[in-house]
Amino acid sequence: MADGALRRRLRAVPHKMLVRGGVLGALAALGHPPFDLWFFTLLGFAAAFYQLIRVDAGRLAFSLGLGFGTGYFALSLNWIVEPFFVDPWRHGWMAPFAITFLAAGLGLFFALAFWSAKRLSVAGGAVVLTLTLTEVIRAYLFTGFPWAMPSYVLIDQLVAQGAAFVGPHGLNLIFFAVAWTLAWAVFSGGRRDVWTLAALVMIAGLAVPVAPPAPVSTEARPVVRLIQPNAPQHQKWDPRYAGIFFERMVKFTRSGEERPDLIVWPETAVPVWLHNAANTLGIISGAAGDVPVVLGINRAEGSRIYNAAILMDAEGQVAQTYDKHHLVPFGEYIPLGDLLSKIGIQGLASRDGGGFSRGVGADVLDLGVLGKALVLICYEAVFPQDVRAAPERPTFILHLTNDAWFGNFSGPYQHLDQARMRAIESGLPVLRAANTGVSAVIDAKGRVLDALPLNTEGYLDVTLPNAFPETPYAKVGDILIIVLVVLLLLTALLLHHRKTH
Repeated sequence: MADGALRRRLRAVPHKMLVRGGVLGALAALGHPPFDLWFFTLLGFAAAFYQLIRVDAGRLAFSLGLGFGTGYFALSLNWIVEPFFVDPWRHGWMAPFAITFLAAGLGLFFALAFWSAKRLSVAGGAVVLTLTLTEVIRAYLFTGFPWAMPSYVLIDQLVAQGAAFVGPHGLNLIFFAVAWTLAWAVFSGGRRDVWTLAALVMIAGLAVPVAPPAPVSTEARPVVRLIQPNAPQHQKWDPRYAGIFFERMVKFTRSGEERPDLIVWPETAVPVWLHNAANTLGIISGAAGDVPVVLGINRAEGSRIYNAAILMDAEGQVAQTYDKHHLVPFGEYIPLGDLLSKIGIQGLASRDGGGFSRGVGADVLDLGVLGKALVLICYEAVFPQDVRAAPERPTFILHLTNDAWFGNFSGPYQHLDQARMRAIESGLPVLRAANTGVSAVIDAKGRVLDALPLNTEGYLDVTLPNAFPETPYAKVGDILIIVLVVLLLLTALLLHHRKTH
């Protein structure tokens, strides 16, 4: 009887660890917008690492990591339910399944990191390396999904400027190391004073905020007008409202005595297809006068469709077209749809109109006196590699997005923070035109210089900030961090092997 009770208690432990990890994960998610409590993210990871030190079995470490990751992503990615409530009567029932499966699926990355760290002797801090590596894998696997990366909570701290050298994954490594040091300071017993001092020094380093931007002369600098129509997603394509939003953007394009050097409309701003848009583009050109316009519009080539951005020159002609190449899986296309069509499963292939087709790749628009702009459409701003894929170094990044899909609570603000991180990594300013907000001008240090609030209609005339010299991260990307982490993990594996044999 006693043995049976003991076995039942042991079987229950992973479930308790799963719940405990979930609570700590939710705590760690509070560092992301709209909460922006970065210190809670540090505490959440430190507490999870402390629990990892104390467990003595790989299955418990796996349960802790799975619970922690699930809780972390369930709260930080809560905006994922918003698209399902654009048409709630048809799609609302899917929202709980979407957030549950996504959070648990991403939580598996944390579970793998915690389990493998325990197998490598966690006392050596291997989880710092395994978690860094699994975050790299999450950023690239199956086209990647690096949203809610832990290092993004540091965007307003001075340490975030290190992304210009080591990128977001290097910042992850630093952040996890600080959290581990804090956890070990609590656990280390007789050596507590040394570890506590180290933890306090490292936390103090994280706490230093980035300096506010100094006033700069705007004379002789190009001016860009960012248009924000504030079209709610459930009304954006409704014929009763689409004309209202279009007229609003035309009015903002025409407004003001001082004319800008460029006018930017957000993603899919034009409510007609490009091949049917001659009259529509003529209206826009008339409102813009001799000012070039970059705008988002859908276009088709045969049965293929594209989420595009076009440059209309001063004469109102389409001078250049860019097609979004990093598409949203299940949102803009069905993964493996083209392959499935070959075995008789029809209707999912992008080549047959079953979703958007990807463009040929990153490209820049030649904007004359403004220089050259790397266009990122919505989701593409999530990926550092999409910025580095530019065929030449641009003068600035131009981000066209429709964040109405993301709701009003967290998604738009998290998307803004990721655009800010792209600025730091590349040393390039970012101009952001968002349908419902937040439209903003971001300098090369990731600081928001001016912005239109969420759910506000209007326009913003902004001076184009200067770019910095090309950053080390822009030159080499993630390869150095990946090599460093892999070498350290191999060293840890070798030491573990020697210790156990």
